[in-house]
Amino acid sequence: MSLYNVFGVSGTGMSAQSVRLNTTASNIANANTVSSSVGETYRARHPVFAAEMDKALGAQTQSPGVNVLGIVESDAPLNIEHNPSHPMADSDGYIYKPNVNVVEEMANMISASRSYETNVQVADAAKQMLSKTLQMGQR
Repeated sequence: MSLYNVFGVSGTGMSAQSVRLNTTASNIANANTVSSSVGETYRARHPVFAAEMDKALGAQTQSPGVNVLGIVESDAPLNIEHNPSHPMADSDGYIYKPNVNVVEEMANMISASRSYETNVQVADAAKQMLSKTLQMGQR
């Protein structure tokens, strides 16, 4: 792998972690929403990633990295609460809250943020190595 490919790898890593941060922020923002039916209730979302090493093995022109395959909704059960006095209660007196675990989402946010920072540091280190290599040729 060329040193130039490091920029592609860290760039796709930063992009993937950006998607993860945005998804986590959306989950946290909707954690306290309430609805009157199961179908209308917000469900936690999570990105799905795949490594692209096969590109590196098959074609030398493309750099390996991380690919975001999509964003899936969690199939964890919703939080159902009996609260007949709530304005959003259904005919049986139930309100439906998202299946978002705020503590878990905060841990995801910290992890994604640190992964993003690591990718920035990798790109910076590669830039410094290339710069030093070019300086060696000037002597």
